[in-house]
Formats: sequence, structure tokens, C-alpha cells
Amino acid sequence: MRWKLLRRRLSISAPRVIVRRHLPWPLRWAAVAVVLGFSGAIALWAFELGKDLAGLDHDAKDELARLRIEVAQLREARDKAQSLADTAGSVLKAERTAQDRLMQQVRQLEAGNQALRADLGFFERLLPATGGDGLSIRSLQAIPQAPGQLRFQLLVMQGGKSPAEFKGRFDLVLGGMLEGRPWTLLATTGGTSLVLTQYARSEGLVEYPAAAVVKTVQVRIVDDAGAMRASHTLRL
Repeated sequence: MRWKLLRRRLSISAPRVIVRRHLPWPLRWAAVAVVLGFSGAIALWAFELGKDLAGLDHDAKDELARLRIEVAQLREARDKAQSLADTAGSVLKAERTAQDRLMQQVRQLEAGNQALRADLGFFERLLPATGGDGLSIRSLQAIPQAPGQLRFQLLVMQGGKSPAEFKGRFDLVLGGMLEGRPWTLLATTGGTSLVLTQYARSEGLVEYPAAAVVKTVQVRIVDDAGAMRASHTLRL
């Protein structure tokens, strides 16, 4: 019996026996990782060696240096553009301020021109078409403002090339009706002083009884000696 078993094991028909070495899974994975890392290192070394042989690494370095120079130039150009923009903004702000000041001055000049035009219109209304030498009342205007109030404007002139200075006064006399009877009022009691060489302009507001009806306004110019030099009566 033992002989048969021994012969069967030693014969061709004996069963195959496979011998396997048992390794833990962590060791297997560690071995695989080592092999892959080693292969990757060899591949990287081969790639770097190929770049050195082909000159690619040198070209890449030159390209990187060129790009850095261009970036520096672009930054410098950007800083200059920003500085110019800031300067332009300051100049524009100053120009706007100057423009506002000029507009204010223009408005002031326009107001002054309007005042001069008003004065010119006043003189144009007062001056007659013709005139002569000597002291004369060139024009008189009287406009009722309210019951019991009258605003007057008076222009007195001296003709001639070199008239002497006149010193005196003028009286303003109102005439009309009050309660159905004739009425007269010396509006400027004591007179109003008047000094002129070529012309003098005077205006003011006089008061009178509100119930009175003013029909005439008379101006009398008297010199220092008390002599009446000119008079003018305006009918309303």
C-alpha cells in the first residue's frame, strides 16, 4: 500500500503541486508604489534630459525673462497713464472752477450793464431833442406810487463849453384839489440843495394828504442869492 502511494507520487500521473509565497497586501501595494515612483523618476529624468539636449529649457528661460521685461514695461506704462489721468483730472477741475468764476463775473457784468442801460434810458427819457446855454430843467417826471405818495425824477443841466459851478436849491410844489377846493403844498420845505457844473440828477419820494388829488408838480431852482434861475411845471 505504501509502495503504491509512493509510486503514484513519483510517476507522471502524480498530481501537480504549486508552491506560492504568501505576502501581505500592504507590502504588495508598497512594492507597487516603489516601482511606480521609480518609473516616474526615470521618466522625469529622461524628459529633463531631452529638454536639455533639444535646447527647450534654455528657450523657456529666455521666454520667461522676456515676459518679465514686458510685464515691467506694461506696469511702467500703466503708472504713467494713471499719472496723466490724475493730472488731467486736476486740470479739468481747475478749468471748471475758473469757468464757474468767469460765469459769475459775466453775470455781474451783465447786471452792471443792465444798471447802466437803465441809467441811460433814464437820461434818454429826460433829455429833450434840443437845448441851449445856461441853467435849465431838462426834464421832470412824477409817478404816483400809492395814495399820499409821489416819486419824482429831476434832471438839471447847464449849457455852454465851460459853465461855472452852480450852487443853490430846488423847491418842489404840488398843486391840485383837496375836499373840492384848490390845494397847494410845498413838498420840500426849505428846499433841497443843488450843486452842479454840467448836470445834476435828483430823485425822491414826497408825501401829501391821501385825500388830495395832485394835478401839477412844479420845480423851482433858486441860487444862493435867492433869485429864481429856472422853473418847470408838469401836469399829471
